Amino acid sequence: MIEGMPFCPHCNRNTFKIMAVDVGGTIYNCVQCYSCRGRLLVLLNVTASRNPTKLSRPECNQFSAPSYGAANANEAVKAESLAIMSSLTVMNSQNITMGLSRRRFFELLAAAAQSAVSGTARALDYPTRPVRIIVGFPPGGPTDIFARLIAEWLSNQLGQAFIVENRPGAGSTIGIAAVITAPAGGYTLLLVSTSAVISAAYYRNLSFNLVRDITPVCGIALEPLVMVVHPSVLAHTVPEFIAYAKTNPGKIIMATVGNGTTPQMTGELFKMMTGVDLLHVPYQGAAPALTDLLAGRAQVMFEAMPSLVGYIQSGKLRALGVSTATRSLVFPDIPAIGEFVPGYEAGVWFGIAARRQTPVEIIELLNKEINAGLSDASLNPRLSEFGGTALKGTPGEFERLFAGDAEKWSKVMRAANIKPE
Repeated sequence: MIEGMPFCPHCNRNTFKIMAVDVGGTIYNCVQCYSCRGRLLVLLNVTASRNPTKLSRPECNQFSAPSYGAANANEAVKAESLAIMSSLTVMNSQNITMGLSRRRFFELLAAAAQSAVSGTARALDYPTRPVRIIVGFPPGGPTDIFARLIAEWLSNQLGQAFIVENRPGAGSTIGIAAVITAPAGGYTLLLVSTSAVISAAYYRNLSFNLVRDITPVCGIALEPLVMVVHPSVLAHTVPEFIAYAKTNPGKIIMATVGNGTTPQMTGELFKMMTGVDLLHVPYQGAAPALTDLLAGRAQVMFEAMPSLVGYIQSGKLRALGVSTATRSLVFPDIPAIGEFVPGYEAGVWFGIAARRQTPVEIIELLNKEINAGLSDASLNPRLSEFGGTALKGTPGEFERLFAGDAEKWSKVMRAANIKPE
């Protein structure tokens, strides 16, 4: 992010960066939007190309940057450059509008570029002090476990302590709010998961918009939920369960860890796509729900694999399918539900995110180091111990998953008539 620059007219984000371009042996600096890759202008230090949208045959005019005082530079640049950029969709080098001279246009943006250089230098020193990773759940669950695995890796790689801080409550929205209200310097990160996008749609009157205010940094793991039934249920496969449920509409109890949770949404999606009528009974957490399921007072449950492994192996519960698009490496003999219900997919993902205004250089550094950890021979197997598969990729790829699931689960919530709290 370049401090003092307005939002990009193409994608409405403030994610500009300086990009060097070699043109015939001359190095030009492009102010470019990192999100949409829209190149806004070309600078040679404070030298402007006559035709900045076409880099062949550049002809340059010399300009000197305005001498703003350090304390007022950002505000001065923002005030004048906002007036220019907000009216432009594509930079027109032949006609600078709004009565501003061509010289003044490039002077303003040259000053913004100079301001960005000092901000970039600060970002490249990151981290210079301990970094917090906020987890919106109590210690001990999969979200907390994955956060501690990544915190340990980043501490070792970057030479500063990455400290996990648990802020449980309201489906992780308390933890999310803590990150969004913290300074955007990369020192307060968020362990984000599928639960976050579901909770953001479920709870009313939140002080934030998750998709707008959070920048996904990198995925960590993708984990299935497992569809399990009590042994008394007369079904050993997903098709048999669907047939059994259709002959007993409204009589089969689906236990979940609570309203507005990922397991509930996973079950609701199953109900929608198969046309079965299950009676949803929410509990206050996994322990009481499993107690009733093991006792036969509930018949079916969708739950995270670490909570179920022992019961499946002992035969106390019968696994019918996993919610991910493909089979789990932990239980390869358990089919994916999607093998019987085409298009069904409800994997649970975990990753690192930051406040939207966090410098791009810090996002890129964290993404690089996390991806390295996910490929590491010592860290990767530890993800598998908890049923996870490494979720490597770019910030953009993680953001598409993030935004796509936000839309998907909002639709499920509306279709199932689930009322927010």
